[in-house]
Amino acid sequence: MNLDSKNKLSAAYIFLAPAMTAIFAFFFIPVISAFVISFTDFDIYSLSDYSNARFVGFKNYINLFYDQLFWQALKNTFYFVIFAGPLSIAVSLGAAMLLNSKLVRFKGIFRLTYFLPVVTTLIAVSIIWRFIYHPKFGILNFMLDFIGVNPIDWLGDPNLALPAIVIMSVWKNFGYNMIIFIAGLQNIPQYLYEAAELEGASGWQKFKSITIPMLAPTTLFISIITMIGYFQLFAEPYVMTQGGPLNSTLSIVLYMYNEGFRWWNMGYSASIAFVLFFIIFIATIIQFKIQKTTEFD
Repeated sequence: MNLDSKNKLSAAYIFLAPAMTAIFAFFFIPVISAFVISFTDFDIYSLSDYSNARFVGFKNYINLFYDQLFWQALKNTFYFVIFAGPLSIAVSLGAAMLLNSKLVRFKGIFRLTYFLPVVTTLIAVSIIWRFIYHPKFGILNFMLDFIGVNPIDWLGDPNLALPAIVIMSVWKNFGYNMIIFIAGLQNIPQYLYEAAELEGASGWQKFKSITIPMLAPTTLFISIITMIGYFQLFAEPYVMTQGGPLNSTLSIVLYMYNEGFRWWNMGYSASIAFVLFFIIFIATIIQFKIQKTTEFD
């Protein structure tokens, strides 16, 4: 390596050092600390004196298998991801195709309108939707009353509470994915559609044979970030239902929060966090595998 290359390498390290130091200090150290804590019985007494924490090995992870509340929270979280994820992506793609169409006017206004929920505070949105779902004074029941439907306790019924949160979350988040889909649609060469029209292809055939394949990388990216975000469901049930009724909206992150900051079982809470991490990691790998298989086919 000559002197010029060494100088360039040194300059690169100097520029990277501040960012790498911050990442190491505020990401790796907390993650490693949490991983170590997950093998202890770290609680409120250990906060004042770390020597009170005792090493318990895999006890926290083993206890999770016998914890009915953990399995309920995991089931609720998977329900939310499975239903809210595809629905959010489908609504985002539909809105993106509509706003990318030449038939629609005032596209800027529509894009701004659809994106506004994304930049609105999630806590504020949750509070507003809590009023929308109110069994007596909510606007949703008020509108249903016009078609003869009796008032529904959306957030008080164990069978309806989680679907109600799914609808609210899709409304809150679809604007972000919509913007990414619009960017993906605008990168599809128009000559492909023109050639398909010359061949007499219908709208559905063009969508199936051109739009979907060309949007595959964009869809994979959106699927992964949506899945990761939805696995971390917290604020919506925390504000709207506190995990109820009958734990029907208790998510895995809300359960982790309750264990760590309500009951101060921080070692146990850290073990839940790492189980969630491995679930998201495995789900991401599966999505990449499916994407590669689709490309190969």
